Amino acid sequence: MHKHSKIVSVGLAASLLGSTALTTVATAMAQEVEGADDKGDVIIVTSSRREQNILDVPYNISSISGDDIEAARILEPAELLRSIPGVSTIDRGQRNAGTLNAARIRGLSVEGGGQGDVALSAVATVSTYVNDTPIFANLRLLDLERVEVLRGPQGTLYGSGSLGGTIKYVTRDPVFGEMAGYAAVSASHVDGSDSIGFDYEGMVNLPIGENAALRIVGSVSDFPGITDYVNVYTLDENGIPVAPNGVLDPAAVFESVEDADTFESWTGRATFRWEPTDNFDVRMVHTRQSDEVGGRRQVTRGVDGFGEAYGEYENGAIQLEPSSRDVNATSLEMNLDLGFATLTSSSSHYDHTGESISENTGFFAQAGFLSFYYNYPRPMARADRSYADEAVVQEIRLVSNAGGQFDYAVGAFYRKQQLQSTQDGFVVGFQNFYNEFLPAFANLVDGDQDFIYNRVENFEELALFGELTWHLSDRWSVTGGFRAFDNEAENNTVIGSGVFSTFVNPVSDPLNVDFEISEDDILFKGTVAYEPTQDSLVYATISEGLRTRSTTSVKKEENTTILICFRSHY
Repeated sequence: MHKHSKIVSVGLAASLLGSTALTTVATAMAQEVEGADDKGDVIIVTSSRREQNILDVPYNISSISGDDIEAARILEPAELLRSIPGVSTIDRGQRNAGTLNAARIRGLSVEGGGQGDVALSAVATVSTYVNDTPIFANLRLLDLERVEVLRGPQGTLYGSGSLGGTIKYVTRDPVFGEMAGYAAVSASHVDGSDSIGFDYEGMVNLPIGENAALRIVGSVSDFPGITDYVNVYTLDENGIPVAPNGVLDPAAVFESVEDADTFESWTGRATFRWEPTDNFDVRMVHTRQSDEVGGRRQVTRGVDGFGEAYGEYENGAIQLEPSSRDVNATSLEMNLDLGFATLTSSSSHYDHTGESISENTGFFAQAGFLSFYYNYPRPMARADRSYADEAVVQEIRLVSNAGGQFDYAVGAFYRKQQLQSTQDGFVVGFQNFYNEFLPAFANLVDGDQDFIYNRVENFEELALFGELTWHLSDRWSVTGGFRAFDNEAENNTVIGSGVFSTFVNPVSDPLNVDFEISEDDILFKGTVAYEPTQDSLVYATISEGLRTRSTTSVKKEENTTILICFRSHY
């Protein structure tokens, strides 16, 4: 079963300036339209898998240089993407930054903006690359050569096909024969905080002989929070809300935690580059990022249970909501110049994990769930959540050297990926209360856990893809592309709910569901391009893209895009 949608868009490249928010990035966009930067250098991109002047690329593409990103002091992907026309994103801050790929190109999205604590069983419409590694991790923008944003389906040139577009982060390479480096320290203060935030960043480029070099870059960030958790339970040594007058009495002890949503992060990347001969080079990159967030950056409106109005930066949750995550990614790329074409092998592995605590007590109260817990006087509903994404990716490409009547790029792509999402729910301290409230039926409750969820999904993807361009003349060219794929997926989900049981506990003996799906198909792309002058290009593209929803649905979504665009130097 297929779900089809068609998008028709007509645009002028000059319109890129219309919705640019940041002055520095706006300048970069203007230079992009002109095809040169402020030094008069041609803007080179690799969206077609070969180096080209951006004016010669018949794709709807934006490119922002690393220098412009650094000049604007943009550190986070969300801040950058908001300034690029045709791209939008939902910025939920640093907490659980890896759970939601909120980038949207041309409005296509499958993930609700209200999500963020839970890793959904959904495949994003926009694929994200770090060099040649397809990974979504919301990594810090650090020591980049450029960021390329390609709008529309990209399955004929990129192994990780996408429905809405592709965002590619290109890191800087080591420089041969040059000893260089820098160090920077910045301090900041924001309204609502009583502390100063610090950010430390540095890079060193180390030559290793004449044809090898190592580039190491890193950063450490320590930013204070601005949100005060003003009604947090004081907990005993067992993590249970303190009951000063006994378990059955409703009295509780509260405390206020100021600037709870702290953010600490460190990022490191090492790149080794080696060119043993003129026609062969090797590049190995390892990236690591670790984040620690103290709480949710969210305020509470209205009044508390005592009729007191919440302040401008106050949150009424009765427990803190920290989160953490770790990202490790390693890639090995080898390029062999065969004279007529370049053969590339790109191998990568990444491991992205995260965990968080979420406050569910307000949700329980609004939904009327607390009556099922005999109106436990110190309710504390806690959700312990985690996510994990691990994959091995192999891509092989053969890209012809430019200059002939025919240009081509063909490749094979393989990915083996495992996703996991968990949630353990607890009504903390309920068992102690219940055993004293109804001691004659104490055996009906054997713990505080009232919910369990564990979803494990395994994906295996194999695809062949490619494009062939025929230069009919100096001004006219025609391009055709294809993607043939075979995907397999399996899902194992465990779910259980409830603290009360007679013979079977719903949490200790939950429901277990297994199923598998598979799909295969061929997608196509066609482009006609015409150069009226040396500094202008008119092109029309029709392309198909596919997004496999997830293993929770056997449906596929296809997108056919028709694009007519004019790009010119002015």
